Amino acid sequence: MSEVVLSVGNLTVGYGDIRAVKGISFEVQAGEIFTLIGANGAGKTSTLRALSGMLRYGGTVCLNGRDLRGLAAEEIVTAGLAHVPEGRRVFGPLTVLENLKLGAWIRRSQRAAVAADLERMFTFFPRLHERRDQLAGTLSGGEQQMLAVARALMSQARLLVLDEPSMGLAPKLVKEIYAVLREINREGVTLLLVEQNANLALRLADRAAVLETGVITLAGESAALLQDARVREAYLGA
Repeated sequence: MSEVVLSVGNLTVGYGDIRAVKGISFEVQAGEIFTLIGANGAGKTSTLRALSGMLRYGGTVCLNGRDLRGLAAEEIVTAGLAHVPEGRRVFGPLTVLENLKLGAWIRRSQRAAVAADLERMFTFFPRLHERRDQLAGTLSGGEQQMLAVARALMSQARLLVLDEPSMGLAPKLVKEIYAVLREINREGVTLLLVEQNANLALRLADRAAVLETGVITLAGESAALLQDARVREAYLGA
């Protein structure tokens, strides 16, 4: 039986009187790619923001068996979960290199290892190496997405959570970023992915869940969901 990295039980998230997430439960296993798909407003981003300590929630969230309730966002990063948010949110006034070093702030005593990981990020994303001294705010959208992923990986996260990594990007850049995500996963990093592009997400992921108005309505192997008539009609344009 695979080790469970993330266990989510009866998760609820609300904004005032509005419940965006209505008691969902799922598990992410070590080494897999798990995706949440659904329309805008389904509760996908709210779910990820709750997991990473950015929103208050009800229910339970456990990372590697550790209850995350009450932990600040920076403590959750230290516990092994890194979040690549929707919209990239790089530190625009800082250089690419400075952004990457900030991603490793919890590893201040590991200078040699951090330097090695910097080179690893530049291998994954050669464009970032070319622009290492450029201000992050002047990068293209695709380059900022690369930087956001690389910055999160610099924390040595065991679970990488990504919110809409393909949003607003040209198809060539989407293909490039997804190729890196596959390689990262092969190296042992578990991925939890939210994508509005359901076809792309299901072809990348091992397992998936469909989120509709705050409730999981379908879950299973991604290959099976790709063939499910309800998924094909609602999300794949078939």
